[in-house]
Amino acid sequence: MRRTTLPGRPGFPGLLVRFGHLGLPVLLGAAAASAAALPLSPCRLPGLEREAACGRLQRPLDPARPDGPKIDLHFAVLPAVARQKKPDPVFFLAGGPGQSAIELAGPVSRLLVRLSNRRDLVLIDQRGTGRSAPLKCEEDRPTRPLAELASLQRQADKLGQCLAALQKLPHGDLRHYTTPVAVQDADAVRAALGAAQVNLVGGSYGTRVALEYMRQYPQRVRRMVIDGVAPPDMVLPASFSVDAQAAFDALRRDCERDPECRAAYPGLSEDWQALLKSLPRRVTLQHPLTRQDETLELTHEMVTGLVRLPLYVPSLASALPLAVTEAARGRLQALAGLASAVAPGGRRGALAQGMHYSVVCSEDAPLLERAADAPGPDFGRAFEQLYRRACDAWPRGSVPQEFYRLGEASAASLVLSGGVDPVTPPRHGERVSRTLGPRARHVVVEQAGHGVLGLGCMRDVVFRFVDADDDTQALAVDAGCARTLPRPTVFKPVQAGGGK
Repeated sequence: MRRTTLPGRPGFPGLLVRFGHLGLPVLLGAAAASAAALPLSPCRLPGLEREAACGRLQRPLDPARPDGPKIDLHFAVLPAVARQKKPDPVFFLAGGPGQSAIELAGPVSRLLVRLSNRRDLVLIDQRGTGRSAPLKCEEDRPTRPLAELASLQRQADKLGQCLAALQKLPHGDLRHYTTPVAVQDADAVRAALGAAQVNLVGGSYGTRVALEYMRQYPQRVRRMVIDGVAPPDMVLPASFSVDAQAAFDALRRDCERDPECRAAYPGLSEDWQALLKSLPRRVTLQHPLTRQDETLELTHEMVTGLVRLPLYVPSLASALPLAVTEAARGRLQALAGLASAVAPGGRRGALAQGMHYSVVCSEDAPLLERAADAPGPDFGRAFEQLYRRACDAWPRGSVPQEFYRLGEASAASLVLSGGVDPVTPPRHGERVSRTLGPRARHVVVEQAGHGVLGLGCMRDVVFRFVDADDDTQALAVDAGCARTLPRPTVFKPVQAGGGK
């Protein structure tokens, strides 16, 4: 295992991983020609100017009952532009858990545009997401009153209603939506496309899928890129708190060390503690979307939740010193606005909540009692308690014990981490890289947030890593360009009259 630490400049360079040009000269090229029996149809996908090719495979809902109920697994192929394309496609593995890969076709195609020149890009809607036996709960309207959106009791009630509705579906046996089963689906797509090997690119939860794919099918993986590592044994509900605390503490320390930030917000830590000590309290807040004033009880859990969301995106996190300072003085609009800028919404941002809880309750929740992560002093156990409550009622699938035990990588693997990522920080990537062994390289961009694949020069690093002729060349790819990434400076409002 090799680690490269990229300090960059002090601060927060980066943006969310979640996010070409794409050509479709002939659909059935090198990889797909051998799978002519598989029907692929021209299709239009969101965010793409040209046609893609869509297909579906029928898969058993329960792998142990191949003659039992079936589900349709949907996938899309974004064909390589070059006529003489490579035989090993790139499989993009979406995050969440609960994101639809096909609904992200536009941003993903632009993110991986250089790879799609000579390699097909394959997007699979993992079972339970998108078009593949979706497990979707009714989404709250973003214009709903803030008190209702923030109510944990209401969220629990809605989740219970969703569970009851999902279990009535033909594909509603929620025990069969685990990562190991989804990986078997993905390999069935590989076989149907006639590809001997694939290159895996996964972000956030997609890294867990990639690691499980390599565990089950080591010889089928040519290269693996995992960005923002969520290993199978991380115990997501417990790690939420400690990782968010570390990211927020780092932001405050950076502000104290930076002369410009310290001058603008000299009492940031004191203001933060004063804000927490003032809770709970009744506040009046303008709804970020309706612009209507609303009165609600502001709680400790609500404030830490609002702070946690902007930490994902460094450019937004740069405004947290202002938002916290304002909130300590009773002005909460900036904090609410930052959180709403990150909160999922719209068709592409929504998670399939049923699939999300099926994965977390089957894979993470059983490990909660022996989880080593202690909660952060400020962020507490609110997230953990929410998941515990949900998983008490949620049907759990079984996963093999081998799922939690990673082995040495069978192919060159690039592990990417953002140093101030609030959910998948380098401690997870470092541990996974050590286990993957000499074929793994860990690249840390010290001041980046959740995901570094989308950072300008890192796209080129990933391209050269995947495109290299052999593992030795891939692992030697120069990632030093990340040192030149700019840092979003601390945000300061423009004052009336143009003053500073």
